[in-house]
Parts: sequence; structure tokens; C-alpha cells
Amino acid sequence: MDSSDLFDDPRLTAVGLLYEAHDGLIAKLEPTWKANGLSGLDLEALMRLSRSPGRRLRMTDLATQTSLSTSGVTRLVDRLVRGGLVAREFDPADRRSAYAVLTEDGAQRLRQVLPDYLEAVGRWFTGLLTAAQFDGLTEALRVIRDAVNPEATSGTG
Repeated sequence: MDSSDLFDDPRLTAVGLLYEAHDGLIAKLEPTWKANGLSGLDLEALMRLSRSPGRRLRMTDLATQTSLSTSGVTRLVDRLVRGGLVAREFDPADRRSAYAVLTEDGAQRLRQVLPDYLEAVGRWFTGLLTAAQFDGLTEALRVIRDAVNPEATSGTG
């Protein structure tokens, strides 16, 4: 393969579009979480907890699902605990294991931010696609996620 063919490879186009779409989407969504005193990571953690059984996740699972190190997720949860949005509970069967648990204040904060967030998601992401495109994209993203980050699938669907 000569270099001109290499530079025109459609895989470069696809991955480049993914990066550009991600960056642009984050820029459009960021004002919704910032207006509610949250970072994007705060919102992601609160949403993941809200959608998990018992509104709780092991700290290690939350770290995996948010692509954070164990120290990174500890700092995140510490910040959310200080804000009253999350509680930390230890597993009585294994004191080395801890859970992050969404508090009622955390659930209320989500109820506050989600209407504006979902409106922005609809405007800048899902609403730009037909129903068939949205279903296809969701399916494709799940296939990719399951291949490149299978640990993130626990409890998230």
C-alpha cells in the first residue's frame, strides 16, 4: 500500500469523525452540567449510580465504568460525598470492598439537571438521527464498547 492510499484509508475518516463528534458533543452538553455545579465526570458517576441496582456500585466497578484509576475514583467519590450526593458504604462481608451509593440529594440533583441535559442530548445527538439510525448507532456502539472495554458492561446494558 503506498502512502497516498494509506492517507485516504476510510478507517481514518471514521475514527476521526468519532473523535470530532465526541469533542463537539461534549462542548454542547457541558453547559448543562456546569449550570448545576457538576463536572461531566460527576454527572456520569451520578447517572451510572442511578441506573444500577440499589443505586450503588462497587468502587472498582465505578472506576472501570468511568475509565478512572482506583485513586481517581476515590477522589471523585470523596468530592461527591462532601457534596452530599453520594455515600460510601463498606461491604460487611468484606471490609476491603466499598460501594458508592447515590443519596436522595444526589437523586434530586439528577432530577434537576436531567431535563436540560436530555433536551441538549436530543438537540445535538439523538434528535439529529432517524429512529433507524439511532438504533443502528446504539447497536454499533455497544459492539465496539463490548470489544474494547468489556469490563464496563457490568450492570450497564
